[in-house]
Amino acid sequence: MAQDAASSPVSGSRSGATDKLHRVAGFMAKHQIEGLPRNFELIYEALYGRNPPLARELAALGGNLTQVALDQIGLKHHLVSHCGLAEKKLHSQAIATLRRIEEKVSLGIMQKMAYSRGLETIQQSVRDDSARGVTELMDELEFLEVATRDLLTTETEIEQVLRSAIEELNTNNRTVEAARSMTMRDRLTGLPNRLSLVNRLEQLFDSGVAGVSTALVLVDINDFRQINQQYGEDAGNRILKRLAAIFRKTIKKHDFVARSGGDEFAFLFSDVTAKDTYAIAERLHAAVEDNLVFAAEHKGIQGSLELSIGFAMSDDADYAMQMIACAEAALAVAHGNSRQPIAGYKAEQQDKAQAAARPAA
Repeated sequence: MAQDAASSPVSGSRSGATDKLHRVAGFMAKHQIEGLPRNFELIYEALYGRNPPLARELAALGGNLTQVALDQIGLKHHLVSHCGLAEKKLHSQAIATLRRIEEKVSLGIMQKMAYSRGLETIQQSVRDDSARGVTELMDELEFLEVATRDLLTTETEIEQVLRSAIEELNTNNRTVEAARSMTMRDRLTGLPNRLSLVNRLEQLFDSGVAGVSTALVLVDINDFRQINQQYGEDAGNRILKRLAAIFRKTIKKHDFVARSGGDEFAFLFSDVTAKDTYAIAERLHAAVEDNLVFAAEHKGIQGSLELSIGFAMSDDADYAMQMIACAEAALAVAHGNSRQPIAGYKAEQQDKAQAAARPAA
């Protein structure tokens, strides 16, 4: 489901989120829509998303909410759950195209074999009866001429089918790549999403590059739920978009930033030490303080964001999800100390060890 402020678990109360789920389920039951995950996402987007065209197209269906019609809308608007459906559809189209090529090529081969047999028959006839008349020879040559024209026509058709099929397969391939890309992007900010982050980390650990001092930094907005409640979800979405723009400008070209949760962003920095990472975290914190002041729509109230930042190094973990867990543990420590909004995983462990080693008062 789209990771926007409206669908984020931090955007409202649990009761509000439950009410939304009940409303979506009720809508689907009323209109006898099959309880498929992709249908749930589509109806949720129509009722609560930031996609008015999708909602209008759904309403335009009236009572004709067939699965085919719903899938057409989901595919048109590139909903994440429909991207896999698009890939399956394109795969089926590719198979049909290849079968069409196979049939045409088989027909061409059969014609070539028939032509070859006819030519052999004429040659044998000439050898067996060298006294044949000119009229008979002309008839046989006319047969060969007609067969040759038919063969050339078939060859031309095969060439056209092959050209068309190659173009179709290339188009399908581009569409599949675009669909895959959609599943790796956050629709609100345009940044890579959590799935993209996990894939990137898994590649790092599989390749062994993670051992070369890679840092994972998690940035979380404090009290984002309260911001949504006080200023509205539209204001919350604008803040997230603005944050994404600031983070893009703050990091270097080869660094990685993703929106990993409703109000959480994740960064990957390579070839850095823990000391370097702490300095980077301070720079990220300062960039937001210096560049983001938000205002509620139709209200003259302004405020600034408070962030918590936690980070972990690649040598803190043996695999991708463990590194994420370490960074989340550090983020939890940062959340618990407003005077120290940046925490590293090893520093957090050392503090715990020191606290445990202190004698009881």
